[in-house]
Amino acid sequence: MNELVEQILGYIRGVWRRRGLVLTIAWTVSVSGWVWIYFLANEYQAQARVYVDTQSLLRPLLSGLTVQPNLDQQITLMTRTLVSRPNLERLARSLDLDLSAKTQRQKEALYKGFEERITIKGTERENLYTISYQNSNPDLAKRVVQEMLTIFTESSLKNARKDLGSTQKFIDEQLKGYEARLLEKEKNLEAFKREHMGALPGQEGGYYAKVGEVNLALEQATLELDEAVNRKKQLQAQLDGQAAILTSTLPVSGISSQLDTRISALQTQLDNLRLRFTDLHPEIIQAKQLIAKLQEQKHQEEALMKKDVPSSIKADNPVYQQLTIAIAEADANAASLRIRVAQLQNKRTSLMQSVDLIPQIESEYTQLMRDYSVFKKNYDELLDRRETAAISQDVESRTDTVEFRVIDPPRVPSRPSYPNRPLLLSAALVVGLALGTGLAFLLGQIRPTIDSRRQWYDLTDYPMLGVVTRIGTTDGLLKARHINLVYGGLFAGLLMVYLVQIVYYLFISEA
Repeated sequence: MNELVEQILGYIRGVWRRRGLVLTIAWTVSVSGWVWIYFLANEYQAQARVYVDTQSLLRPLLSGLTVQPNLDQQITLMTRTLVSRPNLERLARSLDLDLSAKTQRQKEALYKGFEERITIKGTERENLYTISYQNSNPDLAKRVVQEMLTIFTESSLKNARKDLGSTQKFIDEQLKGYEARLLEKEKNLEAFKREHMGALPGQEGGYYAKVGEVNLALEQATLELDEAVNRKKQLQAQLDGQAAILTSTLPVSGISSQLDTRISALQTQLDNLRLRFTDLHPEIIQAKQLIAKLQEQKHQEEALMKKDVPSSIKADNPVYQQLTIAIAEADANAASLRIRVAQLQNKRTSLMQSVDLIPQIESEYTQLMRDYSVFKKNYDELLDRRETAAISQDVESRTDTVEFRVIDPPRVPSRPSYPNRPLLLSAALVVGLALGTGLAFLLGQIRPTIDSRRQWYDLTDYPMLGVVTRIGTTDGLLKARHINLVYGGLFAGLLMVYLVQIVYYLFISEA
């Protein structure tokens, strides 16, 4: 520890011996620095603070109806691109500074100066931003900050509206294309349906449904035909057990009355049949034949009555007549059913001949429907997007989704922000003293002076036999004291000049 202290004291003594050099360098550097600081131009920094409110009440209300852009991301991007070249050109034009820049190099220097001196700082979480600009002209600095604040508040809204306008234009163009293709697909689908009516899958009354209906109708008609044939056989068996002529003691007028009743009943049945069928229907033809036959029989009986009226007459068996009529009706019904069965068989045969064509029709129809569904889905989605874009554009144009609140308007403090002369004056003094002390220390290391036995031993490795002490005279002591007073006065003068400047720049110049 003693060795370290002794070494430090040795360094101090070496510097002290060259204190004149230290003061000379300190005065030279300090005064030069102070003169340079004095001629530095004052720079004034104008700044403004703005708060960006992105929490609009419309955002939750219009959620799902409009496009909700990432406003925080847009604001962050705007802060990073605020000093872009277009904005700087707009700034120069608005302040008429471009008129003073005649050449392209001068314009580039103007834009570069703006870019270097305009700063925007803020916190993305609080959305509070500070715009500042530094210039020797305080009025110009304030105008620059005001214009940059205007650019900052307007650019984000313009970009959002421009994006919405271009988006809506793009959607309209896509809609026109999809509308044309959708109309073409609809025409193709309409022509295909018209060409293959009844053979389309899933269509009511389609091919397979018609085949099923025809098979069911054919089965039912065949069953009814069998029933009609069996009924005719049963009636024929009953007819075989009946006599055609019966001996009756009833007056002829009673027989004629029975024939009239039957004719009237058949006439009523014929009228009912004509309501459902045409005159060419087998049942109507059969009824007409029976009526004609009964009328002929009535005429024959009336002719016999005119010749002779017996006490007992022979007459046709009414049961036999009814069975005959029933057999004729059954025969006509069977004939009608045979015609229906034949028609259904022909229809089924025609349908079965198209069985190989149906899969191809289904495949083509599925392809058409798939293409149509894709275009229809995209078209409907584009319609929804266009409405969403239109509402979003209305919201952007009629309301303010982003609100800019100027917390601190552009202002310029009375004290210049640069240079900080008290700090620079102190730095010049410290640098001058440090350079002088450093140079004295360096010279002491280059040309050392031995001050102690240990230092002598460390340098020569020879033991010291003795020390001769110098005894100063009175004149020498006075001279040394005078020199010390001069050096002290120079140092005190340096400090006094420094303090005077500090007092001047801190209190007098600001007043």
